[in-house]
Amino acid sequence: MIKFASSRATLLSAIAIAAAIAAPSFAFAGECPVDKVLKTAQKIDNVTDDSKLKGEVVNTVDPSGWRGMKGLMLRTRRLTIKPGGFVPTHSHADRPAIIYIVTGQILEHSTECSVPVVHKAGESIAEFGPNLQHWWENKGKTTVVLTSSDIVPIEMMNDKMMSMP
Repeated sequence: MIKFASSRATLLSAIAIAAAIAAPSFAFAGECPVDKVLKTAQKIDNVTDDSKLKGEVVNTVDPSGWRGMKGLMLRTRRLTIKPGGFVPTHSHADRPAIIYIVTGQILEHSTECSVPVVHKAGESIAEFGPNLQHWWENKGKTTVVLTSSDIVPIEMMNDKMMSMP
């Protein structure tokens, strides 16, 4: 029995080492493949068509009395993107966000990845960075629903998408 436990521990250690060695060549679900991450941001299309997009504020939190957050709001929106629809090009240079894909599958086109990234239901994506600009595209046959939680200046809190100029 002790020999079995020892062999099992050795096998598990070997699997862990192999996984650690192989990990750099694979992307996690919903991430840019490691070999496609760009060192210099690429120019991307300025997509402005939001005709198949519905954005609605679900809830907000006013953190103005907390740690110097005056003038900012934490908001969560529900975005519904019909087949063939887009989330217009926008920046996350000064607006961190967390996206959660509720239903469907959507493509992200980004300044930081040389290929579109597929995001599927159940995935969560953190968005922030001085060079991050991106747009999303629903190429599927079903409606995509996602939630977006971000920190925005109060005067921009009701902006539908905060698109790039």
